[in-house]
Amino acid sequence: MLCNASVRETAPTLAAPGEGEDIVADYASLGLTLGRHPLALLRDRLGRLGMLTAGQLNSLPHGHIARAAGLVTCRQRPDTASGVIFVTLEDETGCANVIVWRDLVERQRRELLGARLLGVQGVIEREGEVVHLVARRLFGYDKLLGCLTVHSRDFH
Repeated sequence: MLCNASVRETAPTLAAPGEGEDIVADYASLGLTLGRHPLALLRDRLGRLGMLTAGQLNSLPHGHIARAAGLVTCRQRPDTASGVIFVTLEDETGCANVIVWRDLVERQRRELLGARLLGVQGVIEREGEVVHLVARRLFGYDKLLGCLTVHSRDFH
């Protein structure tokens, strides 16, 4: 009897994922995206927090006070560095090199070692084309990433 019954089902209508959802899915499966960098979606918000891009940092003069934020891609503590940690931050414009002196490492260890999206307030140190942001204060902005999963290469 049921084999003669007509079936009236409509295909479910699903909204296409948004750009942010696509980026989160890309990072979850590949660890990267071929779309826009995740921080491009957060740039307005980061700008309101006074955070410059890596590209903007590279154009600042020696001694300039600046703030920047980026995804932590690498943390390094060479044996010869006397407790100094070097951090590489990545955003939609490139990479920024951060120097964290030993006293700040001790004061802000949680932010330094735990943040995936790290904000840094510091002073530009420039020698020719090489630019570093010497950290004075660190900020963890992981909440802005939502469910985006990113991993850094630490202390290799």
